[in-house]
Amino acid sequence: MILLHGLARTDASMAVLAQALKSEGYYVINHAYPSRQAPIDILAETALLSAREDCRTSSGPSVPPNVVTHSMGGILLRVFAQAHPDLEWGRVVMMGPPNHGSEIVDMFETNAAFVDANGPAGLQLGTNGLPDTLPPLPFETGVIAGSQSLNPLLSAIVEGEDDGKVSIESTKVEGMKAHLTLPVTHTFMMQNPRVIVQVLNFLDTGTFVADVSFAEALRRLAGE
Repeated sequence: MILLHGLARTDASMAVLAQALKSEGYYVINHAYPSRQAPIDILAETALLSAREDCRTSSGPSVPPNVVTHSMGGILLRVFAQAHPDLEWGRVVMMGPPNHGSEIVDMFETNAAFVDANGPAGLQLGTNGLPDTLPPLPFETGVIAGSQSLNPLLSAIVEGEDDGKVSIESTKVEGMKAHLTLPVTHTFMMQNPRVIVQVLNFLDTGTFVADVSFAEALRRLAGE
């Protein structure tokens, strides 16, 4: 099992999810990568070659790895899969992926502070950027989108309902098997119990379960 965090985040942002997956019996590679220091194709090669090797060593070469991504991590996975079409994968869950980019990048791509904060990879995530050049998904994928925002100013820039950085519509992508919208924010969705339980549901069954309440999610994660 490979976890890939998003832009300007670290593996610590996925730690709660990693622990939940371990509790369910998954061997987890919570992979850190320097998201602001290189273009997406370079980040993808560096992160996923290493993570796949770790999975191969632990699970054996015949077991395709499952992958759970947050935000730009999903684009890294798609770029890597396009470059390595011969590789096999297990199930994939993408949380808040900018599969058609974000208007926030369009707005601030010439702003020096924005460029410094997000690096070359961040600048590739505009609405006419790298994500729209990628082919349909080659793996069994469930997508979780958020519908709440921590920043109304940024949400005003994004077209349609959004999670504060990425619109719900932008998370959708050709080839996905399932799509679910939850009342969570882009920044913290990977730590939300309802999201975590839905990640587990998709990895276990290849589908999401409708209407899992916050209380029900907490009970499952507590082992009740």
